[in-house]
Amino acid sequence: QVQLVESGGGLVQAGGSLRLSCAASGSVRSINAMAWYRQAPEKQRELVAALTSGSSTNYADSVKGRFTISRDNAKNTVYLQMNSLKPEDTAVYYCKAERIWTRDGRYINNYWGQGTQVTVSS
Repeated sequence: QVQLVESGGGLVQAGGSLRLSCAASGSVRSINAMAWYRQAPEKQRELVAALTSGSSTNYADSVKGRFTISRDNAKNTVYLQMNSLKPEDTAVYYCKAERIWTRDGRYINNYWGQGTQVTVSS
């Protein structure tokens, strides 16, 4: 069984920082691209940042220069460093793995974590 578990969310004042983590556990051999999405109340889920297995990155315009995505392949973990947070960053943040290869040779596409709440107060 495979799990993606996010952590690091919480309440922070505007201008503050948070670091989200998403760790894959279970029968994981490797993961290719990973990404962070977010969903605010009554809004569609949107891509925040993505990181390919080749270390190419992609960011939403709204977070460029403030957020940084990174990963530790040895730990099957992806991070999202969020600086200069704004109230409009308030949302549930989800990580997604594009493809997880399991130790028994199978793979799982588009696997999501359960989400972590980020609330930025003004």
